Amino acid sequence: MAAKWTVITGASEGLGVEFARLAAAEGRDLILVARQEAKMEALAEDLRARHGIAVEVRPTDLSDPGAVEALWRQIAARRHVEILVNNAGLGYSGPFAEGGPEREMASVMVNVAALTLLTKRAVAHMLQQGGGRILNVGSTAGFMPGPNMAVYHATKAYVLSLGEAVAEELRGTSVTVTTLCPGATATNFAKDAGMEGITLFRALPPASARAVAAAGWRAMKAGKRVKVTGPLNWLFSVGPRFAPRALVPRIAAIFLK
Repeated sequence: MAAKWTVITGASEGLGVEFARLAAAEGRDLILVARQEAKMEALAEDLRARHGIAVEVRPTDLSDPGAVEALWRQIAARRHVEILVNNAGLGYSGPFAEGGPEREMASVMVNVAALTLLTKRAVAHMLQQGGGRILNVGSTAGFMPGPNMAVYHATKAYVLSLGEAVAEELRGTSVTVTTLCPGATATNFAKDAGMEGITLFRALPPASARAVAAAGWRAMKAGKRVKVTGPLNWLFSVGPRFAPRALVPRIAAIFLK
């Protein structure tokens, strides 16, 4: 088996770029996965020059299950994938009843289906190869229903539940699963999801992508199961446990309006 590799999805911008920089600074060879090939090529060129590492670019549409399966076969055939960062994610802000289902279904395919398939393949691969770490990027959205972002919140609840369950199954092995749950973060995600004008982003200053990625990277290396970034986000994560269930989505709706 050749050198150990780190695979990062959603690696063309935002948190994905920061995860790539963190891994490269540790001398890790990288496989970058996203749809935007030009951005990944520019990042790869910079990381090779700065750190002398190998970087492969794999343009992939993660909403296509066949493409995800093919991606894994290609990258794991002759490599030891030591770290997998499932960072790619899609979201959409707006009433559930409005518009067509295309964006919501794409979110389910990327946030849930692709993440599940890559996590499953990686767990079996890492156990066979002697160990590894998986970092799934969830969200504080996973702790509560989200009116006006119903599907996104539901997908992140899935990511959190899956990560905690698989981490427990792997307890005592050489493979760990960490779920990173940030709140509002300064990336292009909010713009792409149509979230820039919602109360959450106007009331609370978004955290920097670099700080969020660094916190998640440290948690992953420490083998933590869940990492919520920032004290206010921690309140968002524990608050729903103590509020009446019917009240939680009403409170969330205020921040997502």
